[in-house]
Amino acid sequence: MRPEKKFISEEYIQWLQNSPFYIVVEYTGMTVDQFSELRKRLAESNAQVHVVKNAIFEIAVRESGVGELENDLSGQSAVVFGEKDVSAAAKALKNFHAEFDKPAVVAGALDGNALSKEDIIALADLPSMDVLRAKIVGAIAAPATKLVQIINTPGTQIAQVLQARVSKESE
Repeated sequence: MRPEKKFISEEYIQWLQNSPFYIVVEYTGMTVDQFSELRKRLAESNAQVHVVKNAIFEIAVRESGVGELENDLSGQSAVVFGEKDVSAAAKALKNFHAEFDKPAVVAGALDGNALSKEDIIALADLPSMDVLRAKIVGAIAAPATKLVQIINTPGTQIAQVLQARVSKESE
């Protein structure tokens, strides 16, 4: 491999190793303004999109060991990388695709496991990590809250009976 291609490959490997996920999209036909808008929307979910050379990216994926691409890339490809929340990035891609019919999701990987196009679309339908965490905390806290209510109920009922008795005697 020529030195400049080796340099590009090393950069791709670094991106792959620094991100828990990647999503490959095919962006043929997108305008510069559309691509800029996509970058902006992905940045809101702490993700970035980079244009890649298909053959070099396929080599980088194999060398980095972060998942395998199921089929060879073709056309104009870009890769979305993010810091943590794959569902937010997938949701941004899905919403953008619904609005502009571009880019098309091709494949991806999450924590070294290959993702198909259908898997990525399913991830887009999941709530964000913050919402999922809030639901888990709510589910964990609900039994404790209910227990406190049950424990307090007899004391509250006794206080209500005594108050009613006091009110009745004062009449």
